[in-house]
Amino acid sequence: MSPSPGTSSHIDPEATKGVGFGLTAYLMWGCFPLFFALFEGIPAWEVLIHRVIWSCVFLAGLVTLLRRWGPVRLAFAEPRRLGRVLACALLIGLNWGIYIYAVESRQVFQASLGYFLTPLVNVALGMLVLREKMLRLQGIAVALATVAIAIQLLVQGELPWITLTLALSFGTYGLLRKQLPLDGLSGLFVETLLLLPLGLVALAWLSLIDASHFLTTHATTLLLITSGVITALPLMAFAGAARRLRLATLGFLMYLNPSIQFFIALLVFREPLTSVQLTTFALIWTGLVLYLWSAWLSRPRPRGTVPDQG
Repeated sequence: MSPSPGTSSHIDPEATKGVGFGLTAYLMWGCFPLFFALFEGIPAWEVLIHRVIWSCVFLAGLVTLLRRWGPVRLAFAEPRRLGRVLACALLIGLNWGIYIYAVESRQVFQASLGYFLTPLVNVALGMLVLREKMLRLQGIAVALATVAIAIQLLVQGELPWITLTLALSFGTYGLLRKQLPLDGLSGLFVETLLLLPLGLVALAWLSLIDASHFLTTHATTLLLITSGVITALPLMAFAGAARRLRLATLGFLMYLNPSIQFFIALLVFREPLTSVQLTTFALIWTGLVLYLWSAWLSRPRPRGTVPDQG
């Protein structure tokens, strides 16, 4: 049977590639806990130092290979923008460090919850900072997330600081990053380049007091160097997806990352899932469903289409 008029059986190969790149990026990010769990016995901040240093080295090679030095030079030619780039660098460094600590201390549920919470933080920041209009369903979603955090505070008597730090640091990073004319690869390279002096000074200090784990064993040294490489690889895959997919598709794929982390915490690390944590997840998941539904309802429609009934 031939296709009916107005329909097409053609599948866009670029979109298919984009989905493949997107799945690769989010699967790698989702599996990060398995990698950073290998650094047991090495302080999270020392792993962070090496992640910054070797990310910068690897990204320098990529920028050279792809001939992308133009945006990098342009960033350093405008000192006024460097302050904002430095703020992005400090925020992403904080996010990386807290995430590594969460994995090492087996609090991956908290990390997963932080990344589930991030889109709702973005909505709140957009309203508070950019004066964006918050849709009714988005407002309900943010309210549910607030209630979820309040439950943890009231029942457990402490703020879920890992969740909040990850969500706020990455949400604020996204807000600032949105205002910078730098693509993902060039932007991350400039950010790590600004952090590089701090990383080198910290590494020199560790070596001076004989507290560095670098070069102690071949396996440890290789792991520390690899931490920089695996930082860049999913970013490259994400860039390939972003060029080929609609933002809505990317947004849907994004939830693979914290979902995989959730199941790694539950099934691999065997972290206890308390009733309070489960309630928190349920409220934030409900908020995310409302957020996605709101995004779907407010999507631009081609002229002449009739909204779905029902």
